[in-house]
Amino acid sequence: MFESILLVEDEANSRKGLTQFLQGLDYDVMTAQNGKEALEVFKKESPELVISDIRMPEMDGIALLEAIRAAAPAAKVILLTAYGSVEDAVKAMKKGAFYYLTKPVNLEELEFLVKKAFSSHQLEEENRELKQELFRERYDLGQLIAQSQKMKELLKTVDKIAASNASVLIEGESGTGKELIARRIHELSPRKQYPFIAVHCAALTDTLLASELFGHEKGSFTGATERKKGRFERAHQGSLFLDEIGEITKDTQVKLLRVLQEGEFERVGGTKSIKVDVRLIAATNKTLLDEVQQQRFREDLYYRINVIYLKVPPLRERKEDIPPLVNAFIRQYAELNAKKIRGIEKDALEALVDYNWPGNIRELKNIVERMIVLSSADMLTLDQVPEDIRQGRPLAAATNGNASLQGISKITDAEKELIQKALQETRGNKSTAAEKLGISRRTLYRKLEEYKLV
Repeated sequence: MFESILLVEDEANSRKGLTQFLQGLDYDVMTAQNGKEALEVFKKESPELVISDIRMPEMDGIALLEAIRAAAPAAKVILLTAYGSVEDAVKAMKKGAFYYLTKPVNLEELEFLVKKAFSSHQLEEENRELKQELFRERYDLGQLIAQSQKMKELLKTVDKIAASNASVLIEGESGTGKELIARRIHELSPRKQYPFIAVHCAALTDTLLASELFGHEKGSFTGATERKKGRFERAHQGSLFLDEIGEITKDTQVKLLRVLQEGEFERVGGTKSIKVDVRLIAATNKTLLDEVQQQRFREDLYYRINVIYLKVPPLRERKEDIPPLVNAFIRQYAELNAKKIRGIEKDALEALVDYNWPGNIRELKNIVERMIVLSSADMLTLDQVPEDIRQGRPLAAATNGNASLQGISKITDAEKELIQKALQETRGNKSTAAEKLGISRRTLYRKLEEYKLV
């Protein structure tokens, strides 16, 4: 992986010698003869590290340091001085220099400082990303609750495969928490001290997606005003999560396959091969094998990413998880909205459990947040549940595998017939019928009255 250095030195022989030394360490080195020229190069190329002489014509190293720190506070600057002046060194450090070296330069010391500067730069980037992740995880805490057997089995598998380096494909409906599953895999893996980088493929055009994944060089397309690292580079030694991978075009699929096979790529508009070590975790709300059969997704890429396959169940198939999810979201959004909410009343919770949640956990979370925002009491009530959810539509599709109820596939179009069938099979026992239908007795009684079956 190339890391870029701007070397600023007005003395030609010294500039040439230091350039050769740094290139020999596999760094991408660009040069400038003075501070003014260096600032122009810096603005165009955005190198991570600048090594500059202090005493130069037109703009000295201290002025260059100040200009760079103003433009890019994260950039590291090492200053060189032939005079060994303590005054210059103190001034440089106060202005934000990473370190300074006296001339003639000790090459071993320079190598050490350069490695330390890049490590510091990477650590700062990781810390920023970690803070963002911790903020997100703090407010997504409830979503991996597993009271249902299906979720317990899924998380058991996740915990088992996390330690491997195998690529993972996660399928499931939108809003089921596929990204949280991916994050759990990363956090339980040996890569957890390195970045977890997420890309939402469906939100980007093909050109922008290629730029996001692989980075780009300045001028490689309209709007590319500076060099940019891609997500693969940023995820080096960590995990890259590609959400909605089924949406990427054939051209991007070819490029992605090459990275997975060869472990290297070029930035958009670039010619240098950049090697990376990344674990890929992909997710889709489609059945990707169907996409392969329809020739919309490459078969070779499908098998490359589908080493480990995970299926996240929709919320309607894991209703046991709804009460603890609701309680977790109440704590979360009560805190965010400075509300003192103790909990939710039984009939309101039953209404939430009865509903089929086509938007899955994301929809449930949004409804709980809405209820909390509108609440003026210390308990959430049935009146705060939106009317369509109170009415229980769509009626629960699950029939607990009862063979005699499986003939009806579109329950929302045949509720009355389904209820009649359930009552007939249970000889009018409403409690048993409600259990077979996967709803509460309260909802069943409401449906009986609605369809005039009482």
